Amino acid sequence: MSTTSTSDVRKEPPVRKGGSPPGRGTAGDRRRREFTTRRGLVIAAFMAPAAVFVAVFTYYPMIAGSQMAFRNWNLTDLTDTSWVGLKNFRDVFTDPAWSTVLDNTALWVVGSIVPQLVIGFAIALWLRRRFRFRGLYQALIFFPWAISGFLIGILFRWLFNSEFGVVNDLLQKAGLIDEPIAWLADPQTAMVAVLIANVWYGVTFFAIMILAALQSIPDELYEAAAIDGAGKARTLFQITIPYIRTTLALTVLLRVIWIFNFPDLIFGMTGGGPNDETHIVTTWMIKITQQGDYGKASALGLLVVAILLVFAVFFLLATRERRVTTRGAGKSGKRGARA
Repeated sequence: MSTTSTSDVRKEPPVRKGGSPPGRGTAGDRRRREFTTRRGLVIAAFMAPAAVFVAVFTYYPMIAGSQMAFRNWNLTDLTDTSWVGLKNFRDVFTDPAWSTVLDNTALWVVGSIVPQLVIGFAIALWLRRRFRFRGLYQALIFFPWAISGFLIGILFRWLFNSEFGVVNDLLQKAGLIDEPIAWLADPQTAMVAVLIANVWYGVTFFAIMILAALQSIPDELYEAAAIDGAGKARTLFQITIPYIRTTLALTVLLRVIWIFNFPDLIFGMTGGGPNDETHIVTTWMIKITQQGDYGKASALGLLVVAILLVFAVFFLLATRERRVTTRGAGKSGKRGARA
């Protein structure tokens, strides 16, 4: 009976978790070890032009514009650009148009978001069903989002024209009005006209986002609800909306930021008129800039940035909550699969 000496047995190195022996490493480990200072300098050289471009054309104007908010910076008299502290901010708050601009901004945001959300939700529910030429309908509905907001404003300015606009013509043929309405010349109807245009323009965004969320809902949930005898309303409020509520919150927050900072359409339709009755904060800021009062306009711009930062913080917190929820759901699903 032969015996084998322990010295003759080849000792294999222990295998690490993942299957690769020590010393060899995975492909990712080798790539990390191969990263040298030379490669870092090459990457930095490629990134430098973009970084310089952003710094020169984004951050430098922001810093220069911010310091204008605390100086007497007016194009009518550039000989005196002295430091005035918070005077420009006081001029903004004491301006007679400030209260009207704030009211218009709140109406502009709320009056646009609510109809866009409701109509976009309805369109997304309709497009989720399978029917003939659904792809064509999706393309037609999503097409307005590819057009510039300023061009949309010019288009609706012609549609609401008091003399030969299509809107007045259709209303007269339907017997709803007896004579043409001066939509954009009347302060009581001008804001209604720009809201209608913005609702038409923004419905597409909600439809796209909500449709993408609806397609992630498992069909088994609807089948189980149908077996339990749940109606359409109960299914909507107990399955559909709870399942996509995070997407709805993120979409609303993101759209609030965009609409608040969206002067294109108003400038294309009314230019802030008549008699400054359709100005929101951003269009009023542009008007003050055109008047040459850069100090006051910069102060108003800083206020806009502060307000948008608040919404951005809410957006980031909601996004973080969504990632945490998704990660937890994924771990729960893995544990359930292992069980």
